[in-house]
Amino acid sequence: MHESFEAPAAIELWAQKKTFDITYTRLYDGDTFPSECNFDFLVIMGGPQSPATTLEECPYFDAQKEIAFIKKAIDQKKILLGVCLGAQFIGEALGARFDHSPNREIGVFPLTLTDDGKQDPIFSTFPETFRVGHWHGDMPGLTPESKVLATSLGCPRQIVRYAPKIYGFQCHFEFTPEAIEGMIKNNTHELEQYKGLPYIETSEELRSHDYSEMNRFLFTFLDNISQ
Repeated sequence: MHESFEAPAAIELWAQKKTFDITYTRLYDGDTFPSECNFDFLVIMGGPQSPATTLEECPYFDAQKEIAFIKKAIDQKKILLGVCLGAQFIGEALGARFDHSPNREIGVFPLTLTDDGKQDPIFSTFPETFRVGHWHGDMPGLTPESKVLATSLGCPRQIVRYAPKIYGFQCHFEFTPEAIEGMIKNNTHELEQYKGLPYIETSEELRSHDYSEMNRFLFTFLDNISQ
Protein backbone atom coordinates (compact mmCIF):
# COMPACT_ATOMS: atom_id res chain seq x y z
CA MET A 1 0.00 0.00 0.00
CA HIS A 2 1.39 3.37 -1.05
CA GLU A 3 -1.28 5.51 0.65
CA SER A 4 -3.88 4.83 3.34
CA PHE A 5 -6.70 5.96 1.06
CA GLU A 6 -5.67 3.64 -1.80
CA ALA A 7 -7.10 0.73 0.13
CA PRO A 8 -7.40 -2.91 -0.94
CA ALA A 9 -11.11 -2.53 -0.06
CA ALA A 10 -13.04 -5.41 -1.69
CA ILE A 11 -9.80 -7.37 -2.27
CA GLU A 12 -9.29 -7.39 1.48
CA LEU A 13 -12.92 -8.39 2.06
CA TRP A 14 -12.45 -11.36 -0.28
CA ALA A 15 -9.26 -12.50 1.47
CA GLN A 16 -10.92 -12.17 4.87
CA LYS A 17 -13.92 -14.22 3.76
CA LYS A 18 -11.53 -16.92 2.53
CA THR A 19 -9.82 -16.78 5.97
CA PHE A 20 -6.44 -16.25 4.30
CA ASP A 21 -3.56 -14.87 6.33
CA ILE A 22 -3.04 -11.27 5.22
CA THR A 23 0.09 -9.18 5.68
CA TYR A 24 0.61 -5.55 4.69
CA THR A 25 3.49 -3.33 3.65
CA ARG A 26 2.24 0.18 4.41
CA LEU A 27 4.94 2.32 2.84
CA TYR A 28 3.29 5.57 3.97
CA ASP A 29 3.73 4.32 7.58
CA GLY A 30 7.42 3.56 7.11
CA ASP A 31 7.13 -0.19 6.46
CA THR A 32 9.86 -1.84 4.40
CA PHE A 33 9.52 -4.70 1.96
CA PRO A 34 9.97 -8.17 3.49
CA SER A 35 13.33 -9.79 2.85
CA GLU A 36 11.65 -13.06 1.87
CA CYS A 37 8.67 -13.63 -0.42
CA ASN A 38 7.00 -15.94 2.09
CA PHE A 39 3.54 -15.45 0.63
CA ASP A 40 1.51 -16.97 -2.19
CA PHE A 41 -0.20 -13.90 -3.64
CA LEU A 42 1.17 -10.36 -3.92
CA VAL A 43 -1.27 -7.48 -4.46
CA ILE A 44 0.26 -4.10 -5.35
CA MET A 45 -2.12 -1.22 -4.80
CA GLY A 46 -2.39 2.21 -6.40
CA GLY A 47 -1.37 5.68 -5.35
CA PRO A 48 -1.00 9.23 -6.64
CA GLN A 49 2.64 8.54 -7.48
CA SER A 50 4.01 7.12 -10.72
CA PRO A 51 6.96 4.77 -11.27
CA ALA A 52 8.92 7.92 -12.16
CA THR A 53 8.26 9.59 -8.78
CA THR A 54 11.55 10.27 -6.97
CA LEU A 55 12.50 10.01 -3.30
CA GLU A 56 12.84 13.77 -3.29
CA GLU A 57 9.22 14.09 -4.37
CA CYS A 58 7.96 11.40 -1.96
CA PRO A 59 10.45 10.30 0.75
CA TYR A 60 8.71 6.98 1.53
CA PHE A 61 8.35 5.97 -2.12
CA ASP A 62 11.41 4.13 -3.50
CA ALA A 63 10.38 3.01 -6.97
CA GLN A 64 13.57 1.09 -7.71
CA LYS A 65 13.38 -0.84 -4.44
CA GLU A 66 9.75 -1.71 -5.15
CA ILE A 67 10.53 -2.85 -8.68
CA ALA A 68 13.29 -5.11 -7.32
CA PHE A 69 10.88 -6.60 -4.78
CA ILE A 70 8.27 -7.27 -7.46
CA LYS A 71 10.93 -8.88 -9.68
CA LYS A 72 11.81 -11.21 -6.83
CA ALA A 73 8.18 -12.24 -6.40
CA ILE A 74 7.87 -12.86 -10.14
CA ASP A 75 11.06 -14.93 -10.20
CA GLN A 76 9.68 -17.03 -7.34
CA LYS A 77 6.49 -17.76 -9.32
CA LYS A 78 4.11 -15.94 -7.02
CA ILE A 79 0.61 -14.90 -8.06
CA LEU A 80 0.57 -11.14 -8.71
CA LEU A 81 -2.17 -8.57 -9.13
CA GLY A 82 -1.29 -4.93 -9.68
CA VAL A 83 -3.98 -2.27 -9.35
CA CYS A 84 -3.52 1.12 -11.06
CA LEU A 85 0.02 2.19 -10.03
CA GLY A 86 0.57 -1.46 -9.07
CA ALA A 87 -0.15 -2.54 -12.67
CA GLN A 88 2.39 -0.02 -13.91
CA PHE A 89 4.95 -1.39 -11.45
CA ILE A 90 4.47 -4.94 -12.72
CA GLY A 91 5.14 -3.73 -16.24
CA GLU A 92 8.26 -1.89 -15.06
CA ALA A 93 9.51 -5.01 -13.26
CA LEU A 94 9.17 -6.92 -16.53
CA GLY A 95 11.02 -4.24 -18.51
CA ALA A 96 8.03 -2.32 -19.91
CA ARG A 97 7.89 1.42 -19.26
CA PHE A 98 4.63 2.91 -18.08
CA ASP A 99 2.99 5.51 -20.28
CA HIS A 100 0.47 8.33 -19.95
CA SER A 101 -3.09 7.39 -20.73
CA PRO A 102 -4.68 9.31 -23.64
CA ASN A 103 -7.34 10.45 -21.15
CA ARG A 104 -7.57 10.91 -17.42
CA GLU A 105 -10.43 8.86 -15.99
CA ILE A 106 -12.21 9.32 -12.66
CA GLY A 107 -15.54 7.61 -12.26
CA VAL A 108 -17.37 4.44 -13.23
CA PHE A 109 -17.19 3.65 -16.95
CA PRO A 110 -17.52 0.51 -19.09
CA LEU A 111 -14.72 -1.80 -20.15
CA THR A 112 -14.90 -3.82 -23.35
CA LEU A 113 -13.09 -7.13 -23.72
CA THR A 114 -10.62 -7.47 -26.59
CA ASP A 115 -10.37 -10.64 -28.66
CA ASP A 116 -7.59 -11.74 -26.28
CA GLY A 117 -9.87 -10.97 -23.35
CA LYS A 118 -12.63 -13.14 -24.80
CA GLN A 119 -10.14 -16.02 -24.95
CA ASP A 120 -8.59 -15.47 -21.52
CA PRO A 121 -9.19 -18.40 -19.13
CA ILE A 122 -10.77 -16.06 -16.55
CA PHE A 123 -12.23 -13.13 -18.45
CA SER A 124 -13.81 -15.32 -21.12
CA THR A 125 -16.52 -15.97 -18.50
CA PHE A 126 -17.26 -12.22 -18.17
CA PRO A 127 -19.72 -10.17 -20.24
CA GLU A 128 -18.18 -8.48 -23.26
CA THR A 129 -18.87 -5.08 -21.66
CA PHE A 130 -19.08 -4.31 -17.92
CA ARG A 131 -18.63 -1.29 -15.66
CA VAL A 132 -15.77 -0.74 -13.22
CA GLY A 133 -14.16 2.11 -11.29
CA HIS A 134 -11.42 4.40 -12.60
CA TRP A 135 -9.05 6.94 -11.06
CA HIS A 136 -5.91 7.39 -13.13
CA GLY A 137 -3.85 9.39 -15.59
CA ASP A 138 -1.25 6.78 -16.57
CA MET A 139 -1.32 3.21 -17.84
CA PRO A 140 0.96 0.15 -17.69
CA GLY A 141 3.61 -0.69 -20.25
CA LEU A 142 3.40 -3.78 -22.42
CA THR A 143 5.92 -6.58 -22.82
CA PRO A 144 6.16 -8.70 -25.99
CA GLU A 145 4.37 -11.52 -24.14
CA SER A 146 1.61 -9.43 -22.53
CA LYS A 147 -1.99 -9.35 -23.73
CA VAL A 148 -4.41 -6.44 -23.39
CA LEU A 149 -7.66 -8.04 -22.26
CA ALA A 150 -9.90 -4.99 -21.90
CA THR A 151 -10.03 -1.35 -22.95
CA SER A 152 -12.21 1.66 -22.19
CA LEU A 153 -13.11 4.64 -24.37
CA GLY A 154 -10.60 6.70 -22.39
CA CYS A 155 -7.72 4.24 -22.07
CA PRO A 156 -6.47 1.41 -24.35
CA ARG A 157 -4.79 -0.61 -21.54
CA GLN A 158 -7.25 -1.38 -18.76
CA ILE A 159 -6.59 -5.06 -18.06
CA VAL A 160 -3.26 -6.62 -18.99
CA ARG A 161 -2.23 -10.25 -18.56
CA TYR A 162 1.53 -10.45 -18.28
CA ALA A 163 1.62 -14.20 -17.54
CA PRO A 164 -0.96 -16.85 -16.58
CA LYS A 165 -0.83 -15.79 -12.90
CA ILE A 166 0.22 -12.14 -13.32
CA TYR A 167 -2.40 -9.52 -14.13
CA GLY A 168 -2.47 -5.74 -14.09
CA PHE A 169 -5.67 -3.73 -13.64
CA GLN A 170 -5.39 -0.06 -14.53
CA CYS A 171 -9.03 0.12 -13.45
CA HIS A 172 -10.49 -0.42 -9.98
CA PHE A 173 -12.75 -3.42 -9.36
CA GLU A 174 -12.06 -3.09 -5.63
CA PHE A 175 -13.82 0.23 -4.99
CA THR A 176 -16.50 0.21 -2.32
CA PRO A 177 -18.58 3.14 -1.01
CA GLU A 178 -16.13 3.46 1.89
CA ALA A 179 -13.09 3.37 -0.39
CA ILE A 180 -14.62 6.00 -2.68
CA GLU A 181 -15.15 8.31 0.31
CA GLY A 182 -11.45 8.01 1.09
CA MET A 183 -10.50 8.77 -2.49
CA ILE A 184 -12.78 11.80 -2.66
CA LYS A 185 -11.55 13.16 0.66
CA ASN A 186 -7.89 12.87 -0.27
CA ASN A 187 -8.10 13.79 -3.95
CA THR A 188 -10.52 16.71 -4.02
CA HIS A 189 -7.91 18.76 -5.84
CA GLU A 190 -8.01 16.31 -8.77
CA LEU A 191 -11.79 16.51 -9.02
CA GLU A 192 -11.48 20.29 -9.22
CA GLN A 193 -8.46 20.35 -11.52
CA TYR A 194 -9.90 17.97 -14.11
CA LYS A 195 -13.63 18.72 -13.94
CA GLY A 196 -15.13 19.22 -17.35
CA LEU A 197 -12.90 16.65 -19.05
CA PRO A 198 -14.76 13.85 -20.88
CA TYR A 199 -14.19 11.07 -18.34
CA ILE A 200 -14.27 12.89 -15.00
CA GLU A 201 -17.24 12.45 -12.68
CA THR A 202 -18.19 14.69 -9.77
CA SER A 203 -18.04 13.59 -6.15
CA GLU A 204 -21.84 13.29 -6.20
CA GLU A 205 -21.71 11.01 -9.22
CA LEU A 206 -18.97 8.91 -7.63
CA ARG A 207 -21.09 8.42 -4.52
CA SER A 208 -24.19 7.48 -6.52
CA HIS A 209 -22.83 4.23 -7.97
CA ASP A 210 -23.56 0.69 -6.83
CA TYR A 211 -20.11 -0.89 -6.51
CA SER A 212 -21.36 -4.37 -5.63
CA GLU A 213 -21.50 -5.68 -9.21
CA MET A 214 -17.87 -4.80 -10.01
CA ASN A 215 -16.92 -6.36 -6.65
CA ARG A 216 -18.65 -9.59 -7.70
CA PHE A 217 -16.62 -9.61 -10.91
CA LEU A 218 -13.50 -9.05 -8.80
CA PHE A 219 -14.36 -12.00 -6.54
CA THR A 220 -14.79 -14.24 -9.61
CA PHE A 221 -11.37 -13.17 -10.87
CA LEU A 222 -9.70 -13.69 -7.48
CA ASP A 223 -11.32 -17.09 -7.00
CA ASN A 224 -9.98 -18.21 -10.36
CA ILE A 225 -6.46 -16.82 -10.21
CA SER A 226 -5.88 -18.15 -6.69
CA GLN A 227 -6.91 -21.73 -7.50
